[in-house]
Amino acid sequence: MLPESHASPDRKRRPFLLLVLVLVALLGVGGYVAFQLGGDDRAPVANEPAPETDQPSTEAYQPWFAGYTDLTATPVFTFETPDSESGRDVVLSFIVAATTDACTPTWGTYYTLDEAVEGLDLDRRLARAEQLGGQVIVSFGGLLNDELSTGCTDPARLVAAYDEVIDRYGVSTIDLDIEGGNLRDTVAGERRAAAMATLQENRTAAGTDLAVWLTLPVSPAGMTEDGATAVSQMLEAGVDLAGVNLMTMDYGASRADGDSMAEASIAALQSSHRQLGMLYRLAGIELTAATLWTKIGATPMIGQNDVAGEIFSLADAAQFNAFAQENRIGRMSVWSLNRDQTCGSDYVDLTRVSNSCSGVDQGDQRFSDVLAQGFDSRPTSAAPIKTTEEAGQIGDLTDDPATSPYPIWTEGSTYLADTQVVWHRNVYQAKWWTLGDLPDAPVLNEWETPWTLIGPVD
Repeated sequence: MLPESHASPDRKRRPFLLLVLVLVALLGVGGYVAFQLGGDDRAPVANEPAPETDQPSTEAYQPWFAGYTDLTATPVFTFETPDSESGRDVVLSFIVAATTDACTPTWGTYYTLDEAVEGLDLDRRLARAEQLGGQVIVSFGGLLNDELSTGCTDPARLVAAYDEVIDRYGVSTIDLDIEGGNLRDTVAGERRAAAMATLQENRTAAGTDLAVWLTLPVSPAGMTEDGATAVSQMLEAGVDLAGVNLMTMDYGASRADGDSMAEASIAALQSSHRQLGMLYRLAGIELTAATLWTKIGATPMIGQNDVAGEIFSLADAAQFNAFAQENRIGRMSVWSLNRDQTCGSDYVDLTRVSNSCSGVDQGDQRFSDVLAQGFDSRPTSAAPIKTTEEAGQIGDLTDDPATSPYPIWTEGSTYLADTQVVWHRNVYQAKWWTLGDLPDAPVLNEWETPWTLIGPVD
């Protein structure tokens, strides 16, 4: 996301070569964006497993809402004294590398942590927020500057830099907003993942928690290849990801003609849910569809988006929130609390993004109030949740020819377009002629498979 001190707040995107090579080996065989165990009426998503009837336990489902605010934005946003309960918990943005020393954490390159005491009055404001019952999360990265791992190549100094921020502000949840050049730099991604693994290991040994969220670009087709690589790097390093927060915004040409921003955002979550399950499977971790939903977060850009003509309305917010509640995603955020108000009469060009208003007529409503509905837990309640293997809960996927409505897929058979088969208790339909392509092959993008998931075998 762009810092709000700039006119255009938020975008996101993209290597994935390693993962592709893994897929090839296994099978023998993605705009610029800043951010179900569903009912039977949802549209099928290609290669998504049949939904289980399970729901995550109360302990494993602690949905929370916290809006982003840029500490370096002008005018200054008083996050410490929110006007409504939905503004109580905040994601403070962005910690980035200093321009003079890549291993020194700063707020937007403008203030070191010590300089922020006076320059941003930050320590007093944080104390006031805590006094009023608020909780804070710190976000590292954003679009415009270097995230710490991008430039700090010394592993020990890198861990120390993250530690300094986490300890200084006493947070148990951090947000890694990785986009642009930071996301394309896969070597930096490996350093970042290793640092996160070390931080979690050290805190576990000390009896404390550290929840790590990855905030990534998304389109209606799902995460970009670079985003999927970032997830894979974290899992391979042994990081217990709290979840992946998707920046449901700035879709550009990836949004289908006629689709509302809510519809495009719902499609983005559905596609990413399938991708996330695939990435966990490749990492050797089987999770139920319900648990995967708890590991998804969403951050719409309210009102006018950076892309001209993209407007996320209050009606979109209500529809998107209903979907998020129904599918029990783990986190909802918003870009940004600074913008959650109608523009004044002196702001005449509503097609240009403002850093202090939404660009739409909100009346007396707040986007944050609408999007926060149902997200009643708090970040500190969710932080202790650990990821556990769930292969035993997924059940027997053996297909029974006697009860299957279509032939069971076999590797040596050829299938013409529109042919339907059964595989692992799901019905699939061929999009084109195919031979030897697994219906549930772990592919990142739906266009990579010749099969469309129709739904589970009744």
